[in-house]
Amino acid sequence: MTDPGLRGRFLRLTAINIASNVTVPLTGLVDTAMLGHLDDIRFLAGVALGAVLFDYVYWSFGFLRMGTTGTAAQATGRGDTGEVYATLHRALFLAACIAALLLALKVPIARLGFLALSGEPAVEAAGRAYFDARIWGAPATLANFALVGWFLGREQVRTVLALTVVANVTNIVLDWWWILHLGLAATGAGLATACSQYAMLAVGIALVLRQTDRHPWSSAAVFDRPRLVALFRLNADILVRTLGLITAFAVFANFSAILGTAVLAANTLLLRILSVASYAIDGAAFAVETLAGTMLGQRNDGGLRRLHRMSLIAGEAFAIPLVAIVVAFPGAVFGVLTSHDAVVRDAAALAPWLVPVIGIGAIAYVYDGLFLGLTEGRRLRNSMLASAVVVFLPLAWAARALDSNTLLWGALTAFMAARVATLGGIWLRESRRTMFGTRATATVR
Repeated sequence: MTDPGLRGRFLRLTAINIASNVTVPLTGLVDTAMLGHLDDIRFLAGVALGAVLFDYVYWSFGFLRMGTTGTAAQATGRGDTGEVYATLHRALFLAACIAALLLALKVPIARLGFLALSGEPAVEAAGRAYFDARIWGAPATLANFALVGWFLGREQVRTVLALTVVANVTNIVLDWWWILHLGLAATGAGLATACSQYAMLAVGIALVLRQTDRHPWSSAAVFDRPRLVALFRLNADILVRTLGLITAFAVFANFSAILGTAVLAANTLLLRILSVASYAIDGAAFAVETLAGTMLGQRNDGGLRRLHRMSLIAGEAFAIPLVAIVVAFPGAVFGVLTSHDAVVRDAAALAPWLVPVIGIGAIAYVYDGLFLGLTEGRRLRNSMLASAVVVFLPLAWAARALDSNTLLWGALTAFMAARVATLGGIWLRESRRTMFGTRATATVR
């Protein structure tokens, strides 16, 4: 960390991003704790399956956040304020179109989704109740992706923190009311999440309207053909990359369910911890994404190289303490999430797997942020396809055939390692040249 100015910006962005990001999985932990303390464990397992389906439904369109951040950051780096706002307007328009389609197709999406997931009948019923309630939050959720991506691209991370706090405090309060007080279980969890997204959207729109440099909607700028073509090309690559990622985790959850409800419940607890770790590490990844995009707009290759070194150090610095706590005190950590002693014991026995999964995964998340900021969607796509299809899926299928949860966790570890190897190799090869300051800029301009 030899550049004090860059180091200060990176640490400031990372700190606020972490504060913002960690509230999201912590809210998920609250959901898990409330459902895990109900008498019937099927609600916890059912919401876990429903959440997998929403990973597909929503994060398939994660390009609304990821593509917006890099593009807005690059426009900011070039000093093109008009394009900064056109980026937001394009993303919001696209989010509205996608949300309308999702609501129109919600019934077949649910049928196909739960047909693919292999839960027991009672578990599936709880999952469907969760889906039917949460899907009505689609318009707000997708619009929030665009807003968060745009604010991140402008380095307005305190705004993102405020939005996240609004959403998660609302979610926790409504969880308590609908799950514990009214006894709505999985339906209550879905309603709470949907309503919290609308609260976040209302605040986000108000904050956009208060921007002092605000540019009004311009159809000519929003529907500019070359920029739209570049946007759809980037979004298509990010979509494939995201589908590969969530497919890997969906297969992991689905095979966990095939191995039994007890295995699914234990693995769900470990995945919650992985979620907390990933959101913390993403604090550094989001900072990298913002700064890499800005430096790309400024054609600052030297800054990109320094940023790369800082981000890898930061990613591991945030991963190691959390892993150490969970591995050292697994019973205490998992005991907070559920009162079922058998599930706690099973999760505690699997806790050492978090060391390689999170330790290697931290580097993968940072590289994701770096390449997203550079809007190098094609390279992210190719890396994910190789890691998911060539490495993870064969190992996971073997784990299912051998009825081995241990091998299933080994497959997840190999998946993280493959992502690091492919993206790290690209960086080492290309960073010696100036392609990150020339070719990538042309991609979005």
